[in-house]
Amino acid sequence: MRFDLTDMRLFLTVVECGSLTQGARAMHLALASVSERIASMEAALGAPLLERNRRGVRTTAAGDALVRHARSILGQVEMMRGELRTYATGLKGRIRLLSNTAAMAAFLPPQLCRFLAAHRDLSIDLEERPSADIVQTLVDRRADLGVVADITDLGTLQTHLIASDQLVVVVSRSHRFAQQPNVAFADILDEPIVGVADTALETHLAERASRLGRQLDYRIQLRNIEHVAMHVEAGIGISILSDGLARKLRGGLTVLPLAEAWATRRLYLCARDFSALTPHAGLLAQQLRECAP
Repeated sequence: MRFDLTDMRLFLTVVECGSLTQGARAMHLALASVSERIASMEAALGAPLLERNRRGVRTTAAGDALVRHARSILGQVEMMRGELRTYATGLKGRIRLLSNTAAMAAFLPPQLCRFLAAHRDLSIDLEERPSADIVQTLVDRRADLGVVADITDLGTLQTHLIASDQLVVVVSRSHRFAQQPNVAFADILDEPIVGVADTALETHLAERASRLGRQLDYRIQLRNIEHVAMHVEAGIGISILSDGLARKLRGGLTVLPLAEAWATRRLYLCARDFSALTPHAGLLAQQLRECAP
């Protein structure tokens, strides 16, 4: 049984499109050619990969296994191409790092600045994502390192604690909370919320609210932190942010600690296997671990 990269890419395209016809169109191939190629894969395997019906196709158990492995293999190939491409531009190494919002706000920028200044021949592909997405991307071998909050299931990843982050409540200076030393989470549930688009944090807060038999009242959710501040200052609602993000906000707002102990989140540096990192990714991991408090 031999599947080449084209076979795997073709199969994934068909699965993602949901039909042979759409997959053939996406790959710019004739439908008969796509159908014949997948039939040859099934013949080589000795088991069906797809169930065909009037609505399209869906994967069998064998097809699910092929999807999982094909994504991993093709992801590794793209990482290899990207890394080799850097040699042609005079760079000797590139690291793919994913980070959640909290780490991007405060912990990572000075550390990455120091690292890049010390290693002039290395580059970093940095992308901000929710913690849950980062975990899955690392599991799928599509990134070297990730920084996530402990409110996400870390699964089988290897981890190192590198920082802590406090959840805070941001209110306008005229709000009734503004003169308090801190705010209890139960009191927030009576307030309209201006949310920041952070899937992991939203899920975490929803779970905490459900334990009290309540839910958060989101009036709006925004990606840009300055837009969040604008809405809070205008009295649209209050917001719950990481302390690192809140420190970036302009005046006119009051920042209060969330009173509960669980409001202190831990940030972890994660990898599928630290011992298997490329040498340059290993250097970055070492620096981030050494700078942990």
